[in-house]
Amino acid sequence: MKDLSLIEKAFFLKKIMLFEELDLDLLVVIADKMNQDIFDEKDKVFEINGKASLMYFIAQGEVQLLDENSLPFQTLGNTEFFGDESLFASTQRNYQAVCSKNTLFLTLSKTNLLTIISECPSIAIALLSHYAQKTSCRHIPENKNTTNKEQHINYASLKTGI
Repeated sequence: MKDLSLIEKAFFLKKIMLFEELDLDLLVVIADKMNQDIFDEKDKVFEINGKASLMYFIAQGEVQLLDENSLPFQTLGNTEFFGDESLFASTQRNYQAVCSKNTLFLTLSKTNLLTIISECPSIAIALLSHYAQKTSCRHIPENKNTTNKEQHINYASLKTGI
């Protein structure tokens, strides 16, 4: 697996939903802020409770996301990204990522990601759109055994201090 040139990185970014509407000259500037990392098959990208410092874009390869019991819940491939949710929430990782094939990543640090968002707000809108597609309803209780009435009572007691 070979490293990508700056222009190859920019053309790769054009294929990602977050960046597809941007002009090539802006993509070159973004690509210049990204680092490349190569992982072998079965390498851990990060572990549960690890510090979140990077967002990962898969340029080539495949990654499995695993839960706390090391059970896979999603497989990601070329042009997909992950790791952003922990960056924005400033929390530790709540899943682990393991390469299921040799994988070439382009990575963005939190600082560079925030710089890019401040310079190009359309990327923030694209991220919000991506999150909205992944979230069915943020009002659904964590405990699915809780009824709507119980949820309403719990909310009302919080509101009134009862």
